[in-house]
Amino acid sequence: MNIINTPVIDFHSHVGRMGNYNIIDDMDWYIKNLDAAGVDKSFVSYIFDGKASNCNDKVYDFVQKNPKRFGGFAHVTPHYMEEAIPELDRAFNKLDMKALKIYPPFYPRPVNHESWYPIFEWCNENKIPVKSHTQYGPGEHKNDDNGRPILFVDLAQRFPDINWILAHAGNMEEGRIESVKAAIECPNIYLETCSSYGDHGAIEYFVNELGDDRILYGSDLPLIDARFGVGRIVTAKISEHSKRKILGLNALKVLNLNEAEVSI
Repeated sequence: MNIINTPVIDFHSHVGRMGNYNIIDDMDWYIKNLDAAGVDKSFVSYIFDGKASNCNDKVYDFVQKNPKRFGGFAHVTPHYMEEAIPELDRAFNKLDMKALKIYPPFYPRPVNHESWYPIFEWCNENKIPVKSHTQYGPGEHKNDDNGRPILFVDLAQRFPDINWILAHAGNMEEGRIESVKAAIECPNIYLETCSSYGDHGAIEYFVNELGDDRILYGSDLPLIDARFGVGRIVTAKISEHSKRKILGLNALKVLNLNEAEVSI
């Protein structure tokens, strides 16, 4: 429990061992960081292997070492659609994954291109939340436009039984503005807070424009210390009730969990 007495759920962390991304798989290191940040449970994914089953096996093996503190998000890609659907079935029905993580910059077509549809049709039928990397703004970021926030309006309307989580909430200011517009238009779009562009007042902007029901705390651990994301929320000029919802209560609803499953 953190200082405002609420379950804290990290909706965005990574596992595996990728030194060039500073991603490690040292369980003790993760636990120390989560404890320091007051995070009860962290949901992790791995997206850096071309074979989706390898990604999901890494996540499953990591979670099994400490299932009280960690949960898994699956990953598939439309690069290998013949693998994607069977792997979705395995990940959610055998490995107990709780959401799907996708990364549009790895694919050469926009996230709302029809080549993605079989994946989203499966998730829509099975009511699986989908979290996607989003980023939009100035600078040279290869293929970032493929996952720009505004594209999710089309997807949210086409696949209404999916809760769409915009990881980073667009990241830069232009992306944050698009993310809020998309979420206002579509009630099944959520914003997730981890960002390398943590502008002052961003949390307040989300709550003031959208309300507090569809905002989720994420850290981007181990790329970003979990305390940074928690601190942005705890010190934001929003109500204590809004802080509790963003830090964990909203995630409980999205992932269909109860408080006993995440509290330590």
